[in-house]
Amino acid sequence: MRAAAEVAAAAAADVPGGRTERMTSVQILNKKRRTTLNQSIPKEIFFTKGVGTHREQLHSFELALRDAGIEKCNLVQVSSIMPPGCKIISKGEGLKKLKAGAITFCVMSRCCSNEPKRLISASVGCAIPVDKKAYGYISEHHAFGYTERQTGDYAEDLAAAMLASTLGIDFNVDESWDEKKELFKISGKIVGTRNTTQSCVLKTGDYTTVVAAAVFVF
Repeated sequence: MRAAAEVAAAAAADVPGGRTERMTSVQILNKKRRTTLNQSIPKEIFFTKGVGTHREQLHSFELALRDAGIEKCNLVQVSSIMPPGCKIISKGEGLKKLKAGAITFCVMSRCCSNEPKRLISASVGCAIPVDKKAYGYISEHHAFGYTERQTGDYAEDLAAAMLASTLGIDFNVDESWDEKKELFKISGKIVGTRNTTQSCVLKTGDYTTVVAAAVFVF
């Protein structure tokens, strides 16, 4: 009780008009909670991709992460929300802000095979609303036998469709991605979509892993 009282007393602040207002210990704790909550929302995001090949499957994944530049982080995969106001930065800028061993949140797509001549691909798509106070969507998709463009378009389509459904944009799910993109532009509610995709045709019987990721920076 004494410690709480001392904390509250120390938090006394001068306000306009010469009046002194004291914060209670509860108010101080609530302020700290709000600060912690704000710090848990990513301010920036960058996109990266990579490919790795090795006789061991896990090692091929590690090499793909190295190719993407994110192997030094403890990656935690999260779901599909693009925070309001989150700024997209370049891969180079984003990698400079990562620290070895740090818990790093990302949306990741991953695909692996050891079948020679097999085409594999992994992609993350992103859709951003015009309203900067609204959230966007990030999707992940991987495929066998699909080209880089096909997989990328599919991931981008997924993200845009999820965002469109929250914005009340009426569209036909069976339309082509090009038709949907035109409709989304006309609606004036979606400012842009994009994808980052990695594909590879296996040349040997070793394991090959492809990854694509949207990495959050706090």
